[in-house]
Amino acid sequence: MRLLLVEDDSMIGEAIRAGLKRLGLAVDWVRDTGAAGQALATEPFELLLLDLGLPGGDGLGLLKELRGRGSSLPVLLITARDAVADRVAGLDAGADDYLVKPFDLDELAARIRALLRRKSGRTEPHLGHLGVVLDPATHRVTQDGDEVALSPREFALLELLLERPGAILSRGQLEERLYGWGEEVESNAVEVHIHGLRRKLGARFILTVRGVGYRLGPEP
Repeated sequence: MRLLLVEDDSMIGEAIRAGLKRLGLAVDWVRDTGAAGQALATEPFELLLLDLGLPGGDGLGLLKELRGRGSSLPVLLITARDAVADRVAGLDAGADDYLVKPFDLDELAARIRALLRRKSGRTEPHLGHLGVVLDPATHRVTQDGDEVALSPREFALLELLLERPGAILSRGQLEERLYGWGEEVESNAVEVHIHGLRRKLGARFILTVRGVGYRLGPEP
């Protein structure tokens, strides 16, 4: 999953990015509203982590602009403003959730998972297909009850496919959601991860749609 973090505090921003990256999330980080607006206009993100007190304009203004354009991108406010009035203003401006600093990374990750479930219309925290069950909270994958060890990239790719069980995802779409800015992407990276998943889950669990991309099996 690819997230945009808007945070001007270097220590907090680096801690969030590093912590979420360890959980398999691709996090792009900007420090002001201008850079955030440009990133949102040109890149695909699943969720926005937004501080309120930012250089170049308040985060609340960016949120209102985003909602004014009709965007349904999930937005989680992360801010030191803990007054009830600030929370109400943020939620009324279109935020989906509000987390006051300082916070625990586990709570942040849980709130991110909850927002992504809501975005996809799911209520069940697990994802499953043909005996394979993926638990985003524990980062465990099982197949017919037996645990399957996956690399972080394999886990992230499998999660993307399981969230869209009937969809065909191109290599470009998968790369956009698996890798953040500054991460070197080998030309065959997606194919390598697909090969690893097939080796562990079965050759027909993920199918290649020639010239288009990949989708979950079996054949229709």
